[in-house]
Parts: sequence; structure tokens; C-alpha cells
Amino acid sequence: MERLADRVILVWGLKRSLLAVAAGGFAALALPPFGFFAAMFLSFTLLVWLIDGAAASPESGLIGRLSPAFAVGWLFGFGYFVAGLWWIGHALLVDSEEFAWALPLAVLGLPACLAVFYGLATALARIVWSDGMGRIAALAAGFGLMEWLRSIILTGFPWNAIGYGLMPVPLMMQSAHVIGVMGVTTLAVFVFSAPALIGTRQGAKSGIALAALLFAAHLGYGAYALHLAPRPQSLPEYKRPVVRLVQPAIDQAAKMDNDADRNAIFETHLKLSAETPRNGGRKPHIIVWPETSIPFILTDNQDALTRIADTLDDDQILIAGAVRAEEMGPGTPVRYYNSIYVIDGRGQIIAASDKVHLVPFGEYLPFEDILTELGIQNVVEIPGGFSAAASRHLLALPGGLNLYPLICYEIIFPGEMTGDIVDANALLNLTNDAWFGITPGPYQHFQQARVRAIETGLPLIRDANNGISALVNAHGEIIAGLDLGELGFIDATVDGFGNGFGTTYPRETYFWLTEALLMSIAVISRKGFI
Repeated sequence: MERLADRVILVWGLKRSLLAVAAGGFAALALPPFGFFAAMFLSFTLLVWLIDGAAASPESGLIGRLSPAFAVGWLFGFGYFVAGLWWIGHALLVDSEEFAWALPLAVLGLPACLAVFYGLATALARIVWSDGMGRIAALAAGFGLMEWLRSIILTGFPWNAIGYGLMPVPLMMQSAHVIGVMGVTTLAVFVFSAPALIGTRQGAKSGIALAALLFAAHLGYGAYALHLAPRPQSLPEYKRPVVRLVQPAIDQAAKMDNDADRNAIFETHLKLSAETPRNGGRKPHIIVWPETSIPFILTDNQDALTRIADTLDDDQILIAGAVRAEEMGPGTPVRYYNSIYVIDGRGQIIAASDKVHLVPFGEYLPFEDILTELGIQNVVEIPGGFSAAASRHLLALPGGLNLYPLICYEIIFPGEMTGDIVDANALLNLTNDAWFGITPGPYQHFQQARVRAIETGLPLIRDANNGISALVNAHGEIIAGLDLGELGFIDATVDGFGNGFGTTYPRETYFWLTEALLMSIAVISRKGFI
């Protein structure tokens, strides 16, 4: 191991760059659908050794001394994000004649930008770099801080934070309830980096012991939460609504085609909603359709509301994604919102919620005045793009259930779980992952949604156009679901409806305490005390 460490530390030039990129790319195997978390042990071990060898001239200024470490981190991040996010390019191929030119920007440009955060993480760590355990503590603190910044800067994009690589199964997800995904990310980098200490010896015993203790605690808490912790009491059957998830698997090209038979798309949803329950099961009380499942402006189409009323029984409700239009007045452009409607058995809209956190370049165009002059437009063809709601509010259902609505990628943001979520009975996530086909993207999206359920302590109702649709309990376990690309519906009940368990838990406080502790270890180690 020492010989290997020496070779990595001393590698230079193009070989060094390629090794950094390869190490980052290999780390992506820890992400869904693979879930090979052990890949990150190798990747971060190589990263530590590469930073060990990232030396600069002593006469260089601060930026010059940190540049080699930044370059290593950026190359590592570039490999990680290209391997983990290449599928974003699939969305541009849905309308390839219009957007194929932007494919390199999505597949290479976005990873190049996101990799800056990892370059800053390694540069920050290099400031307090040392020979022993302190350097992996510094790296963990640097990554934790930069992953947190990645979740908020320029509206944020925390997709595939390193912590998800340590959470392939529910047993390994439960720690997120205590310290959140950012806290898991910070400690995961420390654990993944610990084998590097074996190759350079200094601090190996203490560092490996601490990493092993953290990993054991991670697994131990998972076992406790899944098997030993008290579970919410099951309600009587009459108080446990049956939820039907409708997964129509409509091809995204058909949804975007102005000449497509929109009534046929609408009827597909209605047909699946009206199907008789399988195996003599109870009829569904709540029927859920995915994001933008209604292919026209519903409030302008009374016939559609009538068809919904004809399909539903009086005691059933439909929750459906739709585009909502709002006229602001004469001479003012119509505003469009990506919305969720709740419709009762009489065809009346009884509740609605609009999306708050929109997708840049997908649902709206940043710096619109400048970019439209350059011929750049939104991927989603809505005049002027979507408008964002000012705030999020609960969807109140008949019978007293309150759902916390999250549309599409809103659910990847831990910071969106705020406000009146303490009064919610479940998370509701409607999405349309058909944009990304049969790629890793929908699997990654689903994993992050499950982690939000664990963080908030709330069950999750998730419906996707082409999958993955599922009912998930508050421990991230799948109660029932439909796989990616599967056409059909699933009926199931959700145990544990009730106010969130620990939704106000101070996860962010624990994250910052973890950051402070690791950085303190790094500083003390640099001064030679450990």
C-alpha cells in the first residue's frame, strides 16, 4: 500500500490529470442504480494521495500554492459529475432539432461548473493540510462546506451529493434523520478517505479507528431505526386511505408534440384511474397522476372536468399535475405555473399548489433578456416560461390529511422542507422523469426523494410519468411501487400518517457542529498536536 501511495503522490502531468478524472468517475458507481458504495473508498483514497502530491513552489503566493490542489479537486469533480449526470443530455434529445447543439453544454459544461465546488473543497483543505489524520478531516470539512454551498448558490443544485453514495439501502439511510444529507456527506468523506492513511502511515491507527467507529455508528443507528425504534401505530382500516398511483408512461416526445392527440393522453390517465382494484382490494380513495399529466389548461376545459367527475366516485379525489394559467389583466402577458390540482368527485377543484423552485433553462430562462437575443430558449415550450409561486402551502384533503407538495426536483433540496411541514401528514412528489428515459437519472431522483422522507420523518407519495412511482414509509422503505418504464397503476395504503416525527430536529445545527469539529481536528493536527 505504501508503494502504491508513493506512486500516486509522485505521478505527474497528463497521467496525474487522467487519474484524478478516473477516480471521480469511478466514485459515481456508488450512485443509483449501481449503489456500489465501496467505489468511493478507492476514489477518495486516490484523491487524498493526489492532494499530497499537489505541491507548488514555496515562493508562490496563496493562490499559486493552492492551485495544484484546486486542479486535482476540479478534475476529480469533473469525472464524478460527467459519470453521474451524463443522462441530463437525454432531455435535449427529446427535441433534438432544437436543442442538440446544447448537448456538450449539458454533458460537459454543467459538470465543469459543478466541479468548481470540489476544486474549492480541496483547495480549502490544502490550507490546513498535514501528514496525519488531520488532512482527511480537512478534506471532509471542505467537501461538507462546498456541498452545502452547491445546494444554495444560483438557486442550488445538490444532486448527487457525496453523502448519497453512503446511502444505497434503507439501513444506510437512517442517519440522515439525525444529521441530514449534508452531515452524512461530511462524515462520509472522512470515512471514504481513511484508507489513504494506511499508505502514508502517519495517523493511521487513530484515523482508521475513528472512521470505523463512524461507519459502525452509521450502520448501528440504521438497524435501530428500522428494527428497534417504535413505529407509528397503524390506524383502523377505515382511517387508512387507499392511494392509487397512476403511471401512464407517456413518451415525452408525444407530450410535447402539438399535433399529438391530447385527448388520447388524457383518456389513458382516466382509464387507469377507473380500473377495478386487483385481488379484491378496496377501491382507492386518493388517485394520483404525475406532473403535467393533464395535457391542456384544465380551467379552460369544462368537458375535461366533467370526464374526471364521471370517472371518480363521489367519495374519491384526484391529485393531478397540470399547467395553470393566470391572467393578470388586459394587455398583460398570461402567467403560467407548474401546479398540482386536487379535484373531488363532482369535478370541482378544491385545492391547488404551484411550484416554487423552478428548473433553470428548463422552466425559466435566467438572464432572459440577454439569452433570448442569442437565440437561447427554455426546453419546456411555455410562452415566457413558468412563473414561480411566492410560497408553498399544504394541500388540505377531505378527511383531514395535509400533504406537503413538491413538484419534480424540488424534493432534492433539504432546504425546501420548511414552514408548515410540521403540520403535514405526508410528502407529495409529482414528477415527469420521462425527459431522461431509461437512464440513471430517475433512479437517482428516487433515492433523493426517499432520503427526504427519512429526514422529515414523513411518508412519501410519489408519482412519476414513467417511473419510479412509489409509496414510501418514513424510514425510506418502499411499501409499493412501479418500476421505471412500467405502464400501469398500484394501490396501497400508507401506515404512519400523522405529524412528522422529528421534522424540527436540529439537523443543520449538527451539520455545522460536525464541520467545526473536523476543521478543529485539521488545525490541531497541522500544529503537530495529533
